[in-house]
Formats: sequence, C-alpha cells, structure tokens
Amino acid sequence: MQLHTLSRKNKNKKSRQVGRGGTRGKTSGKGTKGQNARAGRKKRPEMRDVIKRLPKLRGRGVNSNKSISLKPIAVNLSLLSAFQAGDTVSLKTLIEKGVVGKNTKAVKILGTGDISTKLTFVSCLVSESARTKIEAAGGSIG
Repeated sequence: MQLHTLSRKNKNKKSRQVGRGGTRGKTSGKGTKGQNARAGRKKRPEMRDVIKRLPKLRGRGVNSNKSISLKPIAVNLSLLSAFQAGDTVSLKTLIEKGVVGKNTKAVKILGTGDISTKLTFVSCLVSESARTKIEAAGGSIG
C-alpha cells in the first residue's frame, strides 16, 4: 500500500444549507468589515469631488460661451422700400413699419440691395457698403 493509492472510506461532509440568504454565506459578497460591508452603503462618486473643486462662473446666464454684448439685427437696404423720400429711419420707425420685430434692441443696416430715396438714418449701425450707397442717394447718417 502506498500513500497515493489510499481512498476515503466516507465522502467529505458538505455543510448543510440553511434558509437565510442562499449560497453567499458569511459576508454575502461584501468583503470584510468597514464602510463597504455595511447595508445601504453609498460611496461618494470621485467625479463629484472634482466638480465641486471647479470655480463657478457666476452671472453669465444660461450659456457661458454666449457673448454678453448686444447682437444687432441685420437689415438690408432692399428692405427699406417701405420708406418715402425724406423719412427718418430709426429703430422705432423700423418696428412701426414691421421691418423688424417688437423685441429688437439694435439694428445694423447692411449694403445688400439698392436705395434710390433720400433717407436719414438715426441711431442705427451702418456698414461701409451701405454708407456709400446711402450717401450716393443723397441720404445722411446721424
């Protein structure tokens, strides 16, 4: 008889399963002790700590990439056919004639199109090409 040829008389006795918690046993897959082993554990996400350290951009409104400066609405010279010779073109008169909307805060006159009537432009931004066409028609920018 040799050591490697020996066999058991009785098989290994398996531990009897009890009716509380299936086959996980002891720590139920939660490791040993500490915060991780506790019921209802909630570890603070690492990314939240990074976000908390970043400075806040206050007073920039909804989008911090959006410019604070006022954007004027573009109005081409071709749209000014509603005005008669000698009229004054301002933000107020453009709203009254329905060229721009009621909530418009600033207007810039662009040089697309032609102008033949003599008009006076007040409190409007004017592009260089529009300026030359207005002055050529006898109008003025004030």
